[in-house]
Amino acid sequence: MKMRIAVVSDTHVPRFASRLHAALERVAAARPDLILHCGDLTSLEATEALARIGPVEAVAGNNDGPEIVARYGRRRIVTAGGVRIGMVHGDGRRGTTLGRARAAFAEERVDAIAFGHSHIPYVERHEGVWLVNPGSPTDRRRQPRFSFAILDVSGPGSISPRLVYFDA
Repeated sequence: MKMRIAVVSDTHVPRFASRLHAALERVAAARPDLILHCGDLTSLEATEALARIGPVEAVAGNNDGPEIVARYGRRRIVTAGGVRIGMVHGDGRRGTTLGRARAAFAEERVDAIAFGHSHIPYVERHEGVWLVNPGSPTDRRRQPRFSFAILDVSGPGSISPRLVYFDA
């Protein structure tokens, strides 16, 4: 089953709410069947806005309060289009964001791991697993452009990920 999945993270709304509309336009233009948010929503406004585009799955990040943690949890595996995608924010005290994301699913079979936290866009395949950090569509920090990721799924175990960059 073909499916397009948009991956976002670190929207930090309401702090960056003024940038959310432009980000939503870009995500909507990709025509996703599903949207994954990898944490640091900081309010439910971001997922509520994304839900107007398509179904949303999310995890909480280190800046999310108890309401968001209770609603989404800190880690999950989503099965979509015949692939298993691990979702985690990637924050922690030891190691790197990438290392923590990989460790979160070290004991489980996943086709991809979607994570955030660093705001640094990243797509690489390691030991048969796609590692995808979409960066941020609202808070680029030290990055030259805003970003999110697209996962084109064409069947079981078949993912073609790419990063989408844009200016505000």
